[in-house]
Amino acid sequence: VKMANLAVAACHSVNGVSKLHSEILKETVFHDFYTVMPYKFKNVTNGIAHRRWLCQSNPGLTAFLTNAIGEGFITDASELKKLTALADDASALDTLEKIKHENKQRMAKYIWKQSGIAVDPDSIFDVQVKRLHEYKRQLLNALDILATYQKLRENPNMDFVPRTYIFGAKAAPGYYFAKEIIRFIVLLGNTINNDLSIGGKMKVVYLEDYRVTVAEQLMPAAGVSEENSLAGTEASGTGNMKLMINGALTIGTLDGANVEICNAVGRSNMFLFGMNAAEVDNLKRSGYRPRSYYDNNQTIRAAVDQIYHGIGGVNLSSIGDSLLCRDPYMVLADFADYAATQSRLAQAYTDRSAWNRMSLINIANAGIFSADRAIHDYASTIWGASPVK
Repeated sequence: VKMANLAVAACHSVNGVSKLHSEILKETVFHDFYTVMPYKFKNVTNGIAHRRWLCQSNPGLTAFLTNAIGEGFITDASELKKLTALADDASALDTLEKIKHENKQRMAKYIWKQSGIAVDPDSIFDVQVKRLHEYKRQLLNALDILATYQKLRENPNMDFVPRTYIFGAKAAPGYYFAKEIIRFIVLLGNTINNDLSIGGKMKVVYLEDYRVTVAEQLMPAAGVSEENSLAGTEASGTGNMKLMINGALTIGTLDGANVEICNAVGRSNMFLFGMNAAEVDNLKRSGYRPRSYYDNNQTIRAAVDQIYHGIGGVNLSSIGDSLLCRDPYMVLADFADYAATQSRLAQAYTDRSAWNRMSLINIANAGIFSADRAIHDYASTIWGASPVK
């Protein structure tokens, strides 16, 4: 019995959890059903509990918002839009930066206490926190970290914006390759963090036992939100929303709710890279050959070769073999654009006023990702329920 098909046949309403996901349901997953009963198919984009992820987790930002636009946003997140009026207010932008820095100092103390790694609160806090899964492409991030480290070792005096890479993720118990990716990131971190030749310009932190109470400290401190899933593979995701509402800027693909974040803030206020879902499908159909990217990109070749030679004295051939022989989520295909976008992001960070303005615009437009809105959408378009006064 195909339970999903039975559910679609029996239910009066079927929805995806982001606009892109809902379109994929109609175009591929349940296309036959959609041709027969299109009236069943709807969309309700996921939402987050903003009273936890903003009001409770980030009291400094909440106090600033209350003073700037009133406290209406606490019960109606759409009120955050009022913050847009301060996008060019130098004093407001300076205050936002100060709040972010205080949150980074708090997170740095937590990292030191838990792991003994000293991180620089003035560096970019580049954060990727989500389930460890190949499609979410923590491996793409890690491969770029390795490539960047190789360049910095070759030229320690190069212009470089200090960066703290923070990962938080758990792998399913039986998911061997996900655990190999964790091992790769941890070994890479141990190597980089103990290399005195690079002057502490890069640090890699893999948070142990990542959980809500840790996230409540991390989300307010994050400067960059890594949302790197291969286009067409992420249903929605909500970590990007939690990071956005705390002022982190998204680097990501046009996948899941990233599409709607882009619609909300505009391309100029995030860092998009990589193929879209249609381009991914076209590349799959034409025959994806990851080895060709290795053969034609010196940066990729140097990083993958290092993986085979060993990180911290440990051979990680399973990682290298996956990249060169299968690469099911097209890490190598998107690598060059990802690396170029990371360089663009680092340059943008040096203009503090412009960066803080982008951060403010992200906060101001995060209201549509409140769970209040999501539940209202379910109630009004699917459940037929009305609020009780």
